[in-house]
Amino acid sequence: MTLDFATLSPRDAYNWMIHAITPRPIAWVSTVSAAGRTNLAPFSFFQGVCAQPPTLLFTAVNHRGGQQKDTVLNLAAVPEFVVNLVPYALAEPMNQTSAGLPHGESEFEHFNIAAAPSQKIRPPRVAAAPVAFECRLDRIVLVGEGAGAANVVFGTIVSAHVSAAVLGADGQLDPAKLDTIGRMGGELYARTTELFTIHRPEGGSALRTDINLQAPPSNFQ
Repeated sequence: MTLDFATLSPRDAYNWMIHAITPRPIAWVSTVSAAGRTNLAPFSFFQGVCAQPPTLLFTAVNHRGGQQKDTVLNLAAVPEFVVNLVPYALAEPMNQTSAGLPHGESEFEHFNIAAAPSQKIRPPRVAAAPVAFECRLDRIVLVGEGAGAANVVFGTIVSAHVSAAVLGADGQLDPAKLDTIGRMGGELYARTTELFTIHRPEGGSALRTDINLQAPPSNFQ
């Protein structure tokens, strides 16, 4: 089977992409408006970029009507944001914040999600998130126009909050304790509770993981 993406509608292309590019980590992004109203929204096109300078990115796809999402509008006014990581324990509140609320209405308040102040930027973080990256906007790259087009947001990490509960005895992040989830397409999610080790070829460093053979749930609905 061969798909000619030049002939696919944006909706069909998006459908194939989100079901094939898996698992996708989730950036639960908090921002503030010029008026100081908080916003919290999940994005599953999310990845690290580099460490010099420490940079990450997430992609906010436009609404079906072609409008930019509140997160992007807020960044134009206050160019700072927090990327909160999402463990299995926070899957349901994260999912709730994907609902479309009126512009200016806070997901923190509407869904009773506890916030904590950031150290170096104005947007708050999710208090219960095991890891939260405080970021200053580096740039937004626009890809395409209208519905389905994207705003690729690059942020420079200026601070991080890491819960002691997700650290191992060596003081490093323990992936089993972190228990993050990822998008698989549609309403399916993956859980990082089944891990395995593969050693890199000669000249590379070994990947260190813990093994837990509990089967992940298909989704959390």
